[in-house]
Amino acid sequence: MAAELKTQPTDASVADFIAAVEPAGRRADAATLAALLSDVTGEPAVMWGPSIVGFGRYTYVNSTRKPADWPIIGFSPRKANLTVYIMPGFSGYADLLGRLGKHKASVSCLYLNRLSDIDLDVLREMATRSVGWMRERYPIGR
Repeated sequence: MAAELKTQPTDASVADFIAAVEPAGRRADAATLAALLSDVTGEPAVMWGPSIVGFGRYTYVNSTRKPADWPIIGFSPRKANLTVYIMPGFSGYADLLGRLGKHKASVSCLYLNRLSDIDLDVLREMATRSVGWMRERYPIGR
């Protein structure tokens, strides 16, 4: 029997989670990012597991051929950096990544030291493009 996906949506308070983020600068960035992604998606923020703030939901079939849910887009204010989960990955985002500012990217993770290092309008455009692609590809998740 396949194991359940550990990261599931919870009833935990996103506001309480963000209020507990340290240091204060990371907390402010998390609040800004939550507002930006909620605006882009039109969806409320939901805690996925203990540390991921997700927006929307889609269902995919994982490697065990079992359907699994995941946020359409999300982030985690980790100690080392803010991690933004851009689900389609970055193959079609070279134009935006070049204008974004200081960042690192791998597979579907965008790593940011702080929001002041990047152009928030470019991040908004990247999020908008990503969410549009996800909703087109996974329309049932709406």
